[in-house]
Amino acid sequence: MSEQKSASEIEQTFKPYVPAETSMKEFTFRALFFGAIMSMVLGGANAYIGLKVGLTVAATFPAAVVSMALFRLVFKGSILEENTCRTTAAVGEALAAGAIFTIPALLIAKNPATGEPIWDKIHYTESTLLMVVGGLLGVFFVTFLRRILIEDKTLRFPESVACAEIVKAGRGKQTGAAYVFWAGLLSAVFEWFKNSRGLYAIRESVQTFYPIRVNNFRLGIGEPSNPVGGAFVETPGASAMLLGVGYIIGPKLASITFTGGVFGHMVLVPLFIFINGGFENMLSPDLDWVGVANAVFANQVKPLAVGTMLVGAVTTLYKMRKSLATGLGRAVRDLKQIGKAAAETTNRLDRDIPFPITAIGISILVVVIAVIYYFISGNLGGAILAAVVMTITGFLFAAVAGYLVGTIGSSNNPISGITLSTLIIAAFLMTAIGVTGAPGIAAVLGVAAVVCCSSGVAGDIMQDLKVGHILGGTPRAMQYAVMIGVIFAALVLGVTLQMLHEAYGGIGSIDLPAPQASLMAALSEGIVGGEMAWPLVLMGIFFGIGLIIIGAPSIMLIAVGMYLPFYVTAGIFCGGILKSIVDRIVRKGKHDVEKVENTGILLASGFIAGEALAAISIAIIIIAYGGQSPVPKLIENGNPWLGLIVFAAISYILISIPLKNGKKA
Repeated sequence: MSEQKSASEIEQTFKPYVPAETSMKEFTFRALFFGAIMSMVLGGANAYIGLKVGLTVAATFPAAVVSMALFRLVFKGSILEENTCRTTAAVGEALAAGAIFTIPALLIAKNPATGEPIWDKIHYTESTLLMVVGGLLGVFFVTFLRRILIEDKTLRFPESVACAEIVKAGRGKQTGAAYVFWAGLLSAVFEWFKNSRGLYAIRESVQTFYPIRVNNFRLGIGEPSNPVGGAFVETPGASAMLLGVGYIIGPKLASITFTGGVFGHMVLVPLFIFINGGFENMLSPDLDWVGVANAVFANQVKPLAVGTMLVGAVTTLYKMRKSLATGLGRAVRDLKQIGKAAAETTNRLDRDIPFPITAIGISILVVVIAVIYYFISGNLGGAILAAVVMTITGFLFAAVAGYLVGTIGSSNNPISGITLSTLIIAAFLMTAIGVTGAPGIAAVLGVAAVVCCSSGVAGDIMQDLKVGHILGGTPRAMQYAVMIGVIFAALVLGVTLQMLHEAYGGIGSIDLPAPQASLMAALSEGIVGGEMAWPLVLMGIFFGIGLIIIGAPSIMLIAVGMYLPFYVTAGIFCGGILKSIVDRIVRKGKHDVEKVENTGILLASGFIAGEALAAISIAIIIIAYGGQSPVPKLIENGNPWLGLIVFAAISYILISIPLKNGKKA
């Protein structure tokens, strides 16, 4: 007899934290109410983070910590109420990730006929419906597959297991919520001071650097009488959010991103300035060198970076080809088991949304999305085709997202690569049936938006369902909770995107570069509209191929680093350095690795959320006052060196507190 236990035997030995026969409060109004509020807050905050730095921060852990604080310390509620609140809250980040990768592309993509953006502002109704439909479809798709994926013992669900352990540990100890709240408050204060010009970000210190003086060239910082060409020296952003992001992703990924920034800004920008010609126009001492550099970066470096991002996305999908193929195969194969898996059971831990409701819900949503596509594109045939493409790819990629979360965790789920695949498929189909120009671009981006939101939510709910499986939550309650979280997050995300667009110089600007949305816009323009700077994109593609040849790690991160403003990548790099210092000290063996890691993540999450929420509140005030900040200038014109206060404070906190909390007795 084999010593290996079968999957069914292992499943029979599994005991959730709350047994199936135990009855306690779970799907309560207060759990849903506070979860919905957190979903809106985390969704809005991650929208800003994603537009700013090109990635979002998984909300499962901070949502779990805040839920524990509320229902263990304040309400004295049950662990299943905590689970419902966390599940409702965490989906806001997932929906924001899907939204910011695609919907802002409609503000960036140009109408080939007029040269004007497809949308001049965020269309609230269409955007909200795209997010709601995509999010709900993600829930319905995963409902079909939950039991199959959860019971697969080859899927380890690393982040789900870690989150469940934090929740169980928090039942008898401090929750760690204080770290999140105090860090968030401090970063919000810093952001307010920076925007009042009392505490300038160091990134405001931008000076012109001129090369070595040989035949009218010179070395130095200042204003030479007859400059010829030049590069620009810019310092890291004094931002608690950027340092927190760098700390969370770690020194390796932060360094890779910074490498892209160095290449894009310190190599390509000056190189393009020199090879652009027209040197006679560069001899004027009154030349706006910062303006020249910004123009070169926007019009030449960014398209090149888009080509490299395209290679990065393809490379990411290729490296995961076996997992993707397995996920797609499972999605098709498991269709045969859906009816059997959906049968009603008396076991509370196996109850999902009933199969008939799920099937009817999907059917209704497909019709709704076809109508939305018609209003966006104005073409009935294109709308129907887009709805069909969205349904097929949405289900397949939702299954893939759920499978990948079980394999590598939600934070590493390649949503942008999945969405890119869908966009390319939809774009070529639209072109094949003759739906081109602005209507075709709009329809393609609409398909991408729904699939991206669906895949993001599918991955998130799969992770949360596994946490609930370990804790003893009821799947049906969690699925309904996620739906509520999706709806409430969608209601505020459209408004948030528009406020950020108005207050920070437009989505796609230096303050909100939105790299993924720009990539989606460029590809839809190029394939459907026939408008793209193909020579520069091809240069970027060849550069990406060169990176593959030399074995460079994470081409996508290098490309994103090239696309982002330099102060962003440099700030993230500084956060990675802080994490490297902590790791080096922990390796000496005098600290509890898990305690140090958890404390650092909670502090960094607080810094990220605090600054993001402050930035949104500042945007609201700026818009309310007609585009001008009513906050008085504490120091006229600011003082960039005061930004060092931010670096000193955040560095001390992210290094000393995790080490102190994790020191062994």
